[in-house]
Amino acid sequence: MNNNNMNIKEYIEQTSLIIDLTIDPEFMPGVVDNLTRIAEIATLVTEFELPETIEAAPIFKP
Repeated sequence: MNNNNMNIKEYIEQTSLIIDLTIDPEFMPGVVDNLTRIAEIATLVTEFELPETIEAAPIFKP
């Protein structure tokens, strides 16, 4: 989700209609702020380039 290409508030309003979720107008600024932050964090992850030599671990062992 790229902030430059999308209006976050409009996205929230349209999505909430689709899933039948009522968001009180007083809470909308907080929802917009949180989704904006989430989008910024997601951009850091999705735009991080990995070398071609990296392979996924077959088993996760903490």
